[in-house]
Amino acid sequence: MADRYTPREMLEKLVSFDTTCTRSNLALIDFVRDYLEGHGVACQITPNEAGDKASLFANVGPMVEGGVVLSGHTDVVPVEGQDWTRDPWTLVEENGRLYGRGACDMKGFDALALAIVPQALEAGLKRPIQIALSYDEEDGMYGAPPMIERMKAELPMASAVIVGEPSRMAVVGAHKGILELIVRTKGFETHSSIRHKGVSAVHLAARFVTWLDDRQDENLANPLPGAELFDPPCTSVHVGEFQGGEAHNITAGRAWFSVDVRACPPESSSEWLERIQAKAAELQAAAQKVRPEARVEVEVKADVPPCAPEENGAAEALLRRLTGDNAPNAVSYATEAGLFQRVGYSTAVCGPGDIAQAHQPDEYIEVEQLEKGEAFMKRLVAHLSA
Repeated sequence: MADRYTPREMLEKLVSFDTTCTRSNLALIDFVRDYLEGHGVACQITPNEAGDKASLFANVGPMVEGGVVLSGHTDVVPVEGQDWTRDPWTLVEENGRLYGRGACDMKGFDALALAIVPQALEAGLKRPIQIALSYDEEDGMYGAPPMIERMKAELPMASAVIVGEPSRMAVVGAHKGILELIVRTKGFETHSSIRHKGVSAVHLAARFVTWLDDRQDENLANPLPGAELFDPPCTSVHVGEFQGGEAHNITAGRAWFSVDVRACPPESSSEWLERIQAKAAELQAAAQKVRPEARVEVEVKADVPPCAPEENGAAEALLRRLTGDNAPNAVSYATEAGLFQRVGYSTAVCGPGDIAQAHQPDEYIEVEQLEKGEAFMKRLVAHLSA
């Protein structure tokens, strides 16, 4: 007889797998595959190049168009260096809260999507539920794009994608994107007493950082039309790391810094990448007038598009019908929703738990939120069975 789990039991099982983004998630993927195949649901696995991580997608119900994708990620952020007071890989209930790494972000939603499968099959779905579980969402969102590409090619087109990031079951119709960059500068070393004959990689990088900071001030002073729901209502530009130089009396030969751009619709990360690359070329050309060896190079670490508001979007309409939430909502964090939307899926965000718990020590999801999510899943099954 196929295994059945309540949402809490499924969450307990998922939390027990240490799927920190720096480690493999294959044990969890193998469990999910065995569970779904035990219910007669075929699974498709998309591994990474190293073969130590994989995403999984499956079609629950008839192979027809018009279904709903339930999208979640399997990886979690590290617990090292955090002040946990309990075992992060053992689900513990205390005072109406379920503690464990990933309980909120976002194995709570994953558990709901998986636990509802037996009921969905028994209900006689007329349109399918498509389950999509990715890897590396917390580290560049590398797992979702190849999975989404295969889903679009191999499964009937779904009418809506629900990305179950924690929103306290509110319907989120838009979010910002992420552009993560590493900028490396190369100078020419001289003694500091004749610095005019060299190029300092640190000074070169500092000019770039100052230019980026000016762009942030410019953005804050000029909010984007129609972006009132975002905080702030503009694109955010941030430098989080900066390293360079060898000694106090030598012009620095090398430096680097990281850039985090949160593109706010209607702006896109590609627009900002073009602007930043143009500035890099300008700074490099100026430095090469002193020393032709000078370089300013921009490496893209992650490029995740925003989820733009959809006019009369099917996903948002479905979620509002099933949740009763009619308030307009947008968030400044990013999800995989923009990746689905980019290839033609109608997409919105809605999931249990509070984003304030994401990445925190003693992470938890409230029992009430899990129960609210379970009720939502039952309404979705009824909708797809009608």
